[in-house]
Amino acid sequence: MNEIKTNDIVSHSEPDVSATWPWLAAALAAQIGWGAYPVLLRYLQTVSGIPSLSLLAAGNLVVLALVGAFLWRRIDKKLFRLPIVWLFGFMVVVRGVSNLLATRFTLAVYAQLIYLMTPFLVAILSRVFLRERLPRYTFRALTISLLGVLLVLSGSFNEIGVATAVPRQDVLGIGLAIGSSLALALYMILTRRAARYHVAGDTLLLVHLFSLFSFSAVASLLLGENLNQWSTLSTQDWLIFAVLAFGVLLGANVGQIRTIQRLGAPLVSSLMAIRLVSALVIGALLLHEQLSSLWQAAGAVIVIVTITWFLRRQM
Repeated sequence: MNEIKTNDIVSHSEPDVSATWPWLAAALAAQIGWGAYPVLLRYLQTVSGIPSLSLLAAGNLVVLALVGAFLWRRIDKKLFRLPIVWLFGFMVVVRGVSNLLATRFTLAVYAQLIYLMTPFLVAILSRVFLRERLPRYTFRALTISLLGVLLVLSGSFNEIGVATAVPRQDVLGIGLAIGSSLALALYMILTRRAARYHVAGDTLLLVHLFSLFSFSAVASLLLGENLNQWSTLSTQDWLIFAVLAFGVLLGANVGQIRTIQRLGAPLVSSLMAIRLVSALVIGALLLHEQLSSLWQAAGAVIVIVTITWFLRRQM
């Protein structure tokens, strides 16, 4: 359950200045949605008590049913025979499951901090596997960002008023988040490679949704997850699930794709750091997970400023 990156799938022209601001607002809204994503996942797993794999299956099924009805007739079915398409689908599953479990065991803000390191992983892995030139200041920006991450992780978080059904295991959760970021970096490289076979973003979106739904549904049944928990959800739980499915998995996904098409991937990606702000604010509102020291706040600011600067330099 993670977003489709279309950096090298779609072409774009220079946006009309007079029409830029509405698209920038849409891009910002999409990034805020993805910032809320780990918080919503953590809430539904640890407070609502929804079994993890069934949550992954249900969220993707809702979006697959809606998106598939519009896209199925438009895509070239022959593309599904390409091995790279299903290698992409496999990496989607690895990313989605590790992402889901990371937010189950550690704070949403911790997971989001790790995910923001993905641009650096993409740059390094592209250098290793694709022999692409490493962007300027990569290691300098990575070092400063890691310093900010360590400042945030070094402090404690105030968790007030919400009892979670799953105890925190930060080492496990952060380890899963690191693995998820690595999977996302490989996923983005595969997306870039798929463009050489003229695989459109719509095709990858369907593969993305289908792969996550089919794997998580089968795995949930095989593991015998208790699906009765769905019948005990409160109105608030269902509202939060609706925000996850329609607001993030559908709205933020489509919004990001369309704004990349209009504004270009570098400009949209430069807004990525707002995800940490979104995770902090919504995490405080829903889970009462709050920064407890000025050092942590300083670390968060360092990460936001450094990543924004690094991505802007690539434009």
